[in-house]
Amino acid sequence: MSEAAMVYVVDDDNSVRAALEDLLASVGLPVRAFASAAEFLAQPLADVPGCLVLDVRMPGLSGMEFQRQMQTLGLQLPVVFITGHGDIAMGVKAMKSGAIDFLAKPFRDQDLLDAIHQGIAQDGARRLEDAERALLLGRWQALSDGEREVVLLVVQGLLNKQVAHQLQLSEVTVKVRRGNAMRKLQLTSLADLVRLTEKLGV
Repeated sequence: MSEAAMVYVVDDDNSVRAALEDLLASVGLPVRAFASAAEFLAQPLADVPGCLVLDVRMPGLSGMEFQRQMQTLGLQLPVVFITGHGDIAMGVKAMKSGAIDFLAKPFRDQDLLDAIHQGIAQDGARRLEDAERALLLGRWQALSDGEREVVLLVVQGLLNKQVAHQLQLSEVTVKVRRGNAMRKLQLTSLADLVRLTEKLGV
């Protein structure tokens, strides 16, 4: 995991940042630490699964406000909140907004590490899913308009002759377009074709 993950720490307390950097380094996790959300946003993210350890209360943009801003910006990095001033209501709100965990200082090192590993695993799964979807979308876009028309009717359960009637084509043409589409999409069954269109939302 050490070569294929990145942990980001955003906390305005120098001593906390240093302690977290030492902790993460001790378990082989690469880490980048920032004193503010603005500093974090100014740097590009590493192209690996990651997790953000975020302090709740900071000068300027608070951790909770930054989490909302991340959602607006489309940043999907899992968040683990740490705080010295948290309360139950704040923790519930953070978790409802998608945070992995909400840890009050002082917290156990292992609790933080467990939450970070969970976040990295979650981000890794999302990245794989995004990559798969992009691959499938590329194949879908390689279809001709006619092939897409046939596929969209086939996945609705229409037979080739019904598709031919609806599109005013010969049944042979429908079979050819259907075969070409399956080849381009690298699929072998109708069930796979249905799952692909559902996954792409087409």
